[in-house]
Amino acid sequence: MTRHHLLTACCLSATLLATGIQASAQSRDSYTANDVWEAYEGFNRNLLDSTKYIYKTNTSYEHAKDRWNGAAAIWCQPMYLDMAMNAWRLAEKRNDPARAAKYKDLSVKILEGNRAQYVGFDFDDCNENTGWFIYDDIQWWTITLARTYQQFQKAEYLSLAEASFRRVWYGSDRVGDTGSYDTRRGGMFWQWQPIHNPKPNNSETDGKMACINFPTVVAAMTLYNCVPDGRKELKDKKPAYQTKKQYLEKAKEIYEWGVDNLFDKKTGRIADSRHGEGNPAWKTHVYNQATFIGASVLLYKATGQERYLKNAILAADYTVGPMSEKDGVLPFESGIEQGIYTAIFAQYMAMLVYDCGQTQYVPFLKHTIATGWANRDKGRTLCGGDYAKPVQPDEVVDSYSASGIPALMLLFPAE
Repeated sequence: MTRHHLLTACCLSATLLATGIQASAQSRDSYTANDVWEAYEGFNRNLLDSTKYIYKTNTSYEHAKDRWNGAAAIWCQPMYLDMAMNAWRLAEKRNDPARAAKYKDLSVKILEGNRAQYVGFDFDDCNENTGWFIYDDIQWWTITLARTYQQFQKAEYLSLAEASFRRVWYGSDRVGDTGSYDTRRGGMFWQWQPIHNPKPNNSETDGKMACINFPTVVAAMTLYNCVPDGRKELKDKKPAYQTKKQYLEKAKEIYEWGVDNLFDKKTGRIADSRHGEGNPAWKTHVYNQATFIGASVLLYKATGQERYLKNAILAADYTVGPMSEKDGVLPFESGIEQGIYTAIFAQYMAMLVYDCGQTQYVPFLKHTIATGWANRDKGRTLCGGDYAKPVQPDEVVDSYSASGIPALMLLFPAE
């Protein structure tokens, strides 16, 4: 028995096992291989602005002009690029060259559409319409740009990813902020304020959110997997790049801060944030569970240390267990932009399932897919975010909520 399967046997709870068995029976043959493409095409047909190749806020808009007029949030656009690259990979896996070429081309168009929309990826431009004004907005792009480099092997994309990581960690001379990293107490601050005349962050009072800390670990580890061995360490105050060792050290440091401050070691839940030495805000969100899982998996793969994998499993068990017990599918949060959480979860659960052999989650994930797909608006081939609730033909559907089922399908397709 491999250590992956040994950990599975030890850590899989009776509740999760029962849920998985039930979900397996319910989801069998509930969606097909062709449904995956129908779901993804429906998502794009309804929500992609095919003149600009960025995504719209919701179906009520004809075009995605800017933040205030129909363009989906800047931090959610990279998840849609991830979906395009996942579609490309799936088509290649299925020996479908026509679709592979189509989605490769779409990936390029989405990347370049976002570059054109968001000030040429100038991460020092802090205008609040098409620029960068919150640390996690930038760091989500670091992750996807690094993945884009992995997919295309174009040095330009790696340079952009490293520039965005540098911007978050060290701050911007042009903007005047001191960076997300807290040099005094560790961890990552969520924002700088005021946006156009920032003051240094205060370790005693300012928020350190899970949504910047664990994405920073994921970003550092994705870059660790991209950069060459043997890089010379730069001694600059704000070096243009990091070595593999430096990316790994930064990832480990922020991960440990997150475990100490935002992780419930008994249950696997992730707190939303912590301010200074106050108690963590124990509001759980699927995307925070997701990035903790991803951070844990990436560190496990790089180091072989079992505790990282155990943490990932604990967080995954909590997500598909207590967080999903209401309807037996991934939960829906109706707040602005929160529908994107499932698309993020899909990305990191795929790493846990496929890279670490944790296949016990597949029945639950496929049951969520089957439920959401069954409740789609069949006329528009459009899914919603509340997977247990039918989407009505005249319902305005936002791109965040609509992304979840197609994102899951692309990574957990019908066989």
